[in-house]
Amino acid sequence: MPDEQVWSISEINAALRDMIENSFMPFWIRGEISNLVLHRSGHAYCSLKDDKSQMRAAFFGGAAKMRELGLQNGALIEAFGNVTVYEVRGEYQFSMRKVRPAGMGDLQLRFEELRRRLEAEGLFDPMRKRELPFLPRKIGLVTSPTGAAVRDFLQILERRFPRMQVRIVPVPVQGAGSAPKIAGAVDFLNRLGDCDVIVVTRGGGSMEDLWEFNEEVVARAVAASRIPVVSAVGHEIDFTICDFASDLRAPTPSAAAEMVAPREEDLLDRLEGCARHLRSAVELRIASAARRVEALAGAPLFREPGHLLEMRSQQLDEMQVRMTNRMERNLADAGHLLNALALRLDGVDPRRQLERGYAILTNGRDGKPITSAEGVVSGTAVKALLADGELALHVD
Repeated sequence: MPDEQVWSISEINAALRDMIENSFMPFWIRGEISNLVLHRSGHAYCSLKDDKSQMRAAFFGGAAKMRELGLQNGALIEAFGNVTVYEVRGEYQFSMRKVRPAGMGDLQLRFEELRRRLEAEGLFDPMRKRELPFLPRKIGLVTSPTGAAVRDFLQILERRFPRMQVRIVPVPVQGAGSAPKIAGAVDFLNRLGDCDVIVVTRGGGSMEDLWEFNEEVVARAVAASRIPVVSAVGHEIDFTICDFASDLRAPTPSAAAEMVAPREEDLLDRLEGCARHLRSAVELRIASAARRVEALAGAPLFREPGHLLEMRSQQLDEMQVRMTNRMERNLADAGHLLNALALRLDGVDPRRQLERGYAILTNGRDGKPITSAEGVVSGTAVKALLADGELALHVD
């Protein structure tokens, strides 16, 4: 009986494939790209969606074309092709033959608008970005405590520097309301102040999955952080607003661990090298000091200290004699000069002229010397200064 026939899954999928693929002629559709994967085989896989629904899509041999057009998650495209069935999983998908951009999706538009606005404010200015500490005392990790990102980060950190301290601040990294909690965790670590660097991280995903890291509240918290922030959100091809606002972007959580923590073995090797150089320098200084001590031990001061003292004493006596002789000569020269000056001064003494019969006349009223007969009238009282006294005179 027909109702007793048993069908296999493969037969059902094959029948549905015939029905679906023969029911639609090739056509154009419009949708927003999400979950884009450019496979190494050269094929491209993604989901196409609008505001209500989504469907899987494949572009066989089209990975290069997608790269050429710069198509990424969030891009709105128009694709020509037909509906097919992937029998292995029993799923239908749109098989693209041609692709052309149709503008950006809503999320991508929001992303670009916020990026341009915050960039104009200077939040992404390279001049405000700080260098990471060479060897942080403690790392603050803002992430989901159960995701693959925290495991990858801690695994790399354990391999590079097992003694490094990590303070994990658990937060949801996906879904509505996650952004304020991520921003709050960054603020909390700044208030706590015991970490030298903060890593904000999560694993990869679609633009929708990573959207909380594109929120303005996260960007402003990261930009305002007094502690350097590393953003390690998604995979290497994923970029978020948090990446632009941070001091450094890491392509993956594992790469972030390599950036913030040096290899302990390298540090130990460097310390050992410094210790060797220090030992060599100390040994050279000790050897140099020993040679100087040996040289000093052979000096006359140590071999014949009494003789050296006598020699210095004799030199001191000779210097004293030379100084005494010099002082006596100087005093004699000064005496001769003084006598010569006294003779010259004596020669111009007015009293010597008076002894030769000269007199000095002065006015009897004011005592001023009279140097000319003019101006002296009859009856003027005059004084005459002689060598042995004065005369009071009267002019006729």
